[in-house]
Amino acid sequence: MKKKLLLLAAGLSLYALPPHLLAQDTTGTRRFSLDQAIDFALQNNVTVKNAQIDAASANARVGEIRAIGLPQVNAQAQLIHNIVIQNVILEAGKGPSFGDPNQPPPPEGTVITFPFQLKNLGGVTLNANQLLFDGSYFVGLKAAKTYKELSSKSLAASKIDVTEAVTKAYYSVLVNRDRLKLLDINVGRLDTILRETRAMYENGFVEKIDLDRLEVQLNNLNTEKQKVERLAELGDYLLKFQMGLAMTERVALTDSIGRNALDNFAAPVVGDFNYNQRIEYSLLQTQRELANLDVKNSRAGYLPQLAAFGTFGYNPAASRLGNILQKERWLDYSLVGLQLNVPIFDGFQKYYKVQQARLTYQKTEQSQKLLENSIDLQIRQSVTNLTNALETLKSQQRNMELAREVERVTRIKYQQGVGSNLEVV
Repeated sequence: MKKKLLLLAAGLSLYALPPHLLAQDTTGTRRFSLDQAIDFALQNNVTVKNAQIDAASANARVGEIRAIGLPQVNAQAQLIHNIVIQNVILEAGKGPSFGDPNQPPPPEGTVITFPFQLKNLGGVTLNANQLLFDGSYFVGLKAAKTYKELSSKSLAASKIDVTEAVTKAYYSVLVNRDRLKLLDINVGRLDTILRETRAMYENGFVEKIDLDRLEVQLNNLNTEKQKVERLAELGDYLLKFQMGLAMTERVALTDSIGRNALDNFAAPVVGDFNYNQRIEYSLLQTQRELANLDVKNSRAGYLPQLAAFGTFGYNPAASRLGNILQKERWLDYSLVGLQLNVPIFDGFQKYYKVQQARLTYQKTEQSQKLLENSIDLQIRQSVTNLTNALETLKSQQRNMELAREVERVTRIKYQQGVGSNLEVV
């Protein structure tokens, strides 16, 4: 929509070329209409590409958060060789006797040590966990979807900005080229007058000062033309930059500035405006929703968390490494359980986190009201500027017609010797 408004406000008549003309011609020049330049930029501009990457990253982020609520399964295998087996230490007379029943027991307090495991250990386990309830998880799912929406709107905003930048750069090139044409015409006219005046001076009909005045004016006009030529060249580079083209590419523009496009055009009347038409407002609404979800997520931290888990595995052991693969040593075991985490006191961390989230939400609300007022002001400024520009354009069109007639009559009077060259200049 913004692209259409730009076209309408500029009052330009555009004529699109078929897609095959985008290919390079025999001179290696690529030809673009405005619409084709915009389409090319939307595919090649780095800002748009980065926004597309951010949108794809947001999709992946949604999948990542959703995966938290799915079963988490992992397997683990390990093999341990004890170089020095850690011994268990007991004291005689303390607890049950582990000595030889045929031998007298050692004195009370005597240290008894013995290994409690074999030299080689192994294990294969399969663990599974399933989140059953977590308030933060459900809020996070909503936030992920909202974040995805935010990235999509950011991509749309990037495309609108690129469209606007390419449109301005395209028209800037066209305007500079028209300025050069006008300067060429003025230089040609002034050069003709200068030659005529020089001939009249050589025949004694005008003074030397008249000739000098014309030369000064012609020099100033040539200097102005050189400046505009440099600006036009810079405008070409700017257009290529906005389109994502290399600076060395040769580009030809196929559209032109419409001469009669604004004859029946009138400035719009200020009325009620749907703020959602502005992508900035839509982005701020999405950010507001994210801030609201952040408040809910912080509050969900007070809720308990429930998860189920299970483990199944084998745990063999052997004094010799080669024996660990014996079938009878592979004894299985399994377990299942529930785990409930109930937050009781965290030093008010969650309380202050909720406070921060609320303040962020209030700040977003204030920013939304400020943007509404800014949009209202922009609308009125734009309508006023457009109305003034249309009136100035109509006035200048009439002045151009009068100037042509004045220039024609003045030149005739000067050639007849009844006018001044200052009037011609």
